[in-house]
Amino acid sequence: MQSILRAENIVKQYANHRALDGVSIEVPKGSVFGLLGPNGAGKTSLIRIINQITAPDEGMIYLDGEPLKESHVEQIGYLPEERGLYKKMEVGEQALYLAQLKGMSKSEAKAKLKEWFKKFDISPWWNKKVEELSKGMAQKVQFIVTVLHEPKLLILDEPFSGFDPINTNIVKKEILRLKEEGATIILSTHNMGSVEEICEHIALINNSKKILGGEVNQIQQDFKEGIYELKFKGNMIAFTNALWTNCKLLDHKENDGYTTARVKLGENKSPNDLLKAIVPEVEVFGLTEEIPSMNEIFIKQVSSSADTSTPLSVTASDDKESNNQLDK
Repeated sequence: MQSILRAENIVKQYANHRALDGVSIEVPKGSVFGLLGPNGAGKTSLIRIINQITAPDEGMIYLDGEPLKESHVEQIGYLPEERGLYKKMEVGEQALYLAQLKGMSKSEAKAKLKEWFKKFDISPWWNKKVEELSKGMAQKVQFIVTVLHEPKLLILDEPFSGFDPINTNIVKKEILRLKEEGATIILSTHNMGSVEEICEHIALINNSKKILGGEVNQIQQDFKEGIYELKFKGNMIAFTNALWTNCKLLDHKENDGYTTARVKLGENKSPNDLLKAIVPEVEVFGLTEEIPSMNEIFIKQVSSSADTSTPLSVTASDDKESNNQLDK
């Protein structure tokens, strides 16, 4: 796996607060990478170090195999969670100004901005003042300016905030399109549904440490608990009696003549074993394994890490830094 970004043992201390404590992540090239964690975990501190807004006290950042240096700024696009546009400027004028700060010529920037404004259905707002924009439209403008110069690495902090479902879907499609065209995206979000939908890898940070990380699909497989949902017709008592002593019935409900039951398999038992036991007693219409959602895993791991100072062996990350450079 070739990585575009590698952070090794990053430490960041603010006065009496340690924002990052030996955090390491590796972002695969051409992927959408979820940087996750609760507020105050250390995520924003890491993002600011990657963007060279601040420097680490210890550790190293590598971009495309090279130690991070000032010139790398041009290869990174950053959409911060705290949005900032000059309210009295015209929308098009400001977008052009910001694009030129990224090294684009005025003519090239204007041509590309016109395309993006049309795609995001905000062309009529080109000559309007920024203060006239809704939160969602202002966010569209900032997203466009962030990706316009086609950086190899995009860091998007809560990019769906302020969007309705339709515009959220538009931005998701653009993120995936940019990935297909070769960009790597670090997505910092609390929207676990979006993580499952578009992220291939994650890193979860809590209490300044990385506590979980890896491929999303593999993490979900690792956190399975052997729970299956069965849909059947038949006598509930007969069904319960057919279960083995080490196979636990968690709950059940009845609807339209069917019973849906959740069963936790015993150790070394397979779904086939379960079916062999119950098929003689009831008529089975469906068997589905429960795959834990990223939201469930997030809550479980953050709660677990709050009770121990020992980092877990898996991988993921998040952090918020306040205006006075202390994490919230």
